[in-house]
Amino acid sequence: MSVRIRERIRAAGKRYHANDNIAAFIEPGELEQLLDEVQEKMSGVLESLVIDTESDHNTRETARRVAKMYVHEIFRGRYAAQPPVTEFPNAEGLNELMIVGPITVRSACSHHLCPIIGKLWIGLMPNQDSNLIGLSKYVRLADWIMSRPQIQEEAVTQVANLLQEKTRPDGLAIVMEADHFCMHWRGVKDMDSTMINSVMRGAFLTDPTLRREFLSLLEKRR
Repeated sequence: MSVRIRERIRAAGKRYHANDNIAAFIEPGELEQLLDEVQEKMSGVLESLVIDTESDHNTRETARRVAKMYVHEIFRGRYAAQPPVTEFPNAEGLNELMIVGPITVRSACSHHLCPIIGKLWIGLMPNQDSNLIGLSKYVRLADWIMSRPQIQEEAVTQVANLLQEKTRPDGLAIVMEADHFCMHWRGVKDMDSTMINSVMRGAFLTDPTLRREFLSLLEKRR
């Protein structure tokens, strides 16, 4: 099944990087077949790690559980279509700073597939032509982007691009702070380090007063 999906993507001249969504190339019923393939290959990984999955009751179903976790949970942002978002016109002409967050986000490092868990803040400066979306939709869209193997710097940019397209504001700011378990579990095993990065667009980039207001309000929430 993975070969068929990959061939469709290549025929369309599209990429399928770890943090890309490929839902448009998966036909009805194929995701479950892909899950079966992942289970089979995960069984081979466990076998190569010399883990007994026959007589050990703890690992007998591990390959299936891991396959379901990847396809339907932590990587579902690759295989599921974008969640529906109802957009409303800015009928009242709102043009003041609005902040959404902190939104809890969960992802996985595309280098080691270790968890990335953190918080995301969104700042918007709407104009009379902006679209407004419901509060829960910010969470759904962020989760859809983050539920893929990622590096944090690219994930924040993807969230910014999507919200820019949906809301068309005068200014957009995204700040993310996260723990990277590839630092906690392996390598230097540093338990205290976090990563913070941001994307500033439009008015947040050109107006230092607005940027300071946004960042100062965030500091009070952290």
